[in-house]
Amino acid sequence: MASSVPGLRPLPESRYDLDTYWGRVKHCAEVSDPRMLLNTSTDIENARTLISEYRNGKGPMTPELWRAKRVLDSTLHPDTGVPVLLPFRMSSYVLSNLVVTVGMLTPGMGTAGTLFWQIANQSLNVAVNTANANKSHPLTTQQLITNYFLAVSGSCSVALGLNALVPRLKNVSASTKTVLSRLVPFAAVVSAGLVNVFLMRGEEIRKGISVYDKDNRDLGSSKKAATYAVGETALSRIINATPVMAIPALVLVRLQRGVLRGKSNLAVTATNLGLITVTSFAALPFALAIFPQKLTFPVDKLEDKFKDVKDKDGNPVKEVWFNRGM
Repeated sequence: MASSVPGLRPLPESRYDLDTYWGRVKHCAEVSDPRMLLNTSTDIENARTLISEYRNGKGPMTPELWRAKRVLDSTLHPDTGVPVLLPFRMSSYVLSNLVVTVGMLTPGMGTAGTLFWQIANQSLNVAVNTANANKSHPLTTQQLITNYFLAVSGSCSVALGLNALVPRLKNVSASTKTVLSRLVPFAAVVSAGLVNVFLMRGEEIRKGISVYDKDNRDLGSSKKAATYAVGETALSRIINATPVMAIPALVLVRLQRGVLRGKSNLAVTATNLGLITVTSFAALPFALAIFPQKLTFPVDKLEDKFKDVKDKDGNPVKEVWFNRGM
């Protein structure tokens, strides 16, 4: 992110009001814009130079500088300032997930297909989480491997278990069973996503995350803030997965009873691909914007050590803020 470029002058977080939902939607749309993948190493270095000049006191924010910030926000890791590997950037999120999402939502897969696509999805999730993880509490190789196998085991167990359970449901119509079977991948992705979040960010809960006052002074680490941040991130994973994993599956069921009735598998697959692509690009910014990245929290809900903290003017600190993470 652009904030990783050193300098004395604070850099504006966004050209939009991040305290409003619509402002966050527009901001997330910019950060996840796949056109940012077309930036070359020269574009990135030029953007870094412009932001460095601004942070060291040269001129006001201009459209050119906002463009430079957008390039860096969609490319650089916020802790290291090093470009994130291209397939794992937020601007590549939809494209990287498209193939595995289509695979998971393909109707009529057998056991082998279900296992393959759930493993592929969790492999991608772990790669994205690792590439974008907070570097203050890095996970060991053993922890990464453990998290990976637990996430894979969770998603495969849910998918296979529900696939076996749905056909055995009694007093349920055939059409309802069809709908439930199409939602099995959604349930598997959500359950594994929740496991993945708490495993990948377990160190934050154990050690705490930094909280800041209104003047951006680091007041120390809070485990309660970390628990809240990780919990809200877990909830955001459900919200992010819902439109992409649920809407196309339900629409496809409806279409197969109508215009796609009797059509070839190729037509069904092409329609499925189109539904997932359109839903992914349209829904992602709205889902990402549900919760702000920068959260404010009352001091009286944190540990006792924060209750007597004073600001730089000697007044009691009533609220703190912290970065929720992704």
